[in-house]
Amino acid sequence: MNFTTVKNTSITELLHTESANRDIDWLKSSLNAAIELELATLPPYLCAWWSVKDSNAPAAALIRSVLIEEMLHMGLVANMLTTIGGTPTISTVLPSYPGPLPGGVRPQLTVYLAGLSKTYLDDVCKQIEYPESGPIAFFAGETFPTIGAFYDAILVAFQELNPTMTGANQLVDTVGPHQLYAINTLADVEKAINEIKVQGEGTALSPDSEEFGGELAHYYKFDEISHGRKLIQVDGRWRYAGDVVPFPETYPMVQVPQGGWSNPPSEVQQLLDTFNNTFKLVLDNLEDAWTTGDKDKLGMAIGLMFQLKDPAVKLMQIPLPDGSGNYGPDFLIYT
Repeated sequence: MNFTTVKNTSITELLHTESANRDIDWLKSSLNAAIELELATLPPYLCAWWSVKDSNAPAAALIRSVLIEEMLHMGLVANMLTTIGGTPTISTVLPSYPGPLPGGVRPQLTVYLAGLSKTYLDDVCKQIEYPESGPIAFFAGETFPTIGAFYDAILVAFQELNPTMTGANQLVDTVGPHQLYAINTLADVEKAINEIKVQGEGTALSPDSEEFGGELAHYYKFDEISHGRKLIQVDGRWRYAGDVVPFPETYPMVQVPQGGWSNPPSEVQQLLDTFNNTFKLVLDNLEDAWTTGDKDKLGMAIGLMFQLKDPAVKLMQIPLPDGSGNYGPDFLIYT
């Protein structure tokens, strides 16, 4: 069985392009790279979410809220791309796991797929969302090559190029409690990038933003699960001293090995095939939606995403032969 992966231009390469050479093609390439980056966060977060046995548990709700916002961010970036005449590449750019984030962001990080655990939160989820200047709780005072830094460069390019925005192939929809809106002006771009950065990382001074409903940035949502407490202000300082966030009971999905599961039982292989074929349809419909501006395709993709949970959870309940834990989805794209 063959697998296909098409890579967009490396984010590292894009960031090393001199400012004077950051033209409209650079901007289109950067937006496609940003789509690839947002897409890469979904499989690890989905595995964490599906592995929680009680979908109503506070921890599950926190992970679900992060997933919804990541999907919103991908949609906003796709709208930024199509309005300047670009075409999103979605169906062929999913990275392989374990492996680095696309494009050279946080190159020391290896992202793998596994069920929720405190180790998985620390090693994967929180590392993907690591704030630009370090978490406010630590006041490290250091800067890192983060996702936020890349979005800063995209915003500067929009401001300097001021490209024509045609409004082509814009998809507008409700994504959970949030709104996916059209990108028609530079002000729309600035709002979208600010929203992506604040929801993902928080600001330099605070882990939340009144501008977007006072909701915590993703890093701190994951950290609430780690600490077992809500992050609140106490005497003007942020502390994990709020309501208890019980660590949930989970299915013991172990880390998916490179290249997927080796010679799994037929029952497992059938579930993997069902899952991966459905996920490929999700990606195909997302790409078609923004290539044509067809909102129905977006609806089809969302509907198919709901269908992924059943085979995923069934996999997470099947023990591996060696007794080390259970199977789980491997997100392999078949060709």
